[in-house]
Amino acid sequence: MKASACLALTTCPSEDVAQKLASELVKRRLAACVNIIPGITSVYSWQGQVNQDAECKLLIKTRQDVVQAAYNCVIELHPYDVPEWMIIIVAGGSEDYLSWLDNSIKT
Repeated sequence: MKASACLALTTCPSEDVAQKLASELVKRRLAACVNIIPGITSVYSWQGQVNQDAECKLLIKTRQDVVQAAYNCVIELHPYDVPEWMIIIVAGGSEDYLSWLDNSIKT
């Protein structure tokens, strides 16, 4: 039985950081693909203040069995004290795509 696919979400302060994280996740075979979405604005609470920053969103296509290792990679390389890390479990999708995703990630 194949491990379940999931989508991990994080943000980065710049496209350079996003590119470094995305490349390392794919290189280490912790993600099959990472989409970098530049030009988002995040409004968030941090240390009692409301902040607003330009960021990039990363959509990390991975599997549940390696998602902790992917998170460890992000923590290792990310400049934020508390980077976003949210997981969306994939309920379905194209069998061909999910097979490719599964085979692209280390076992």
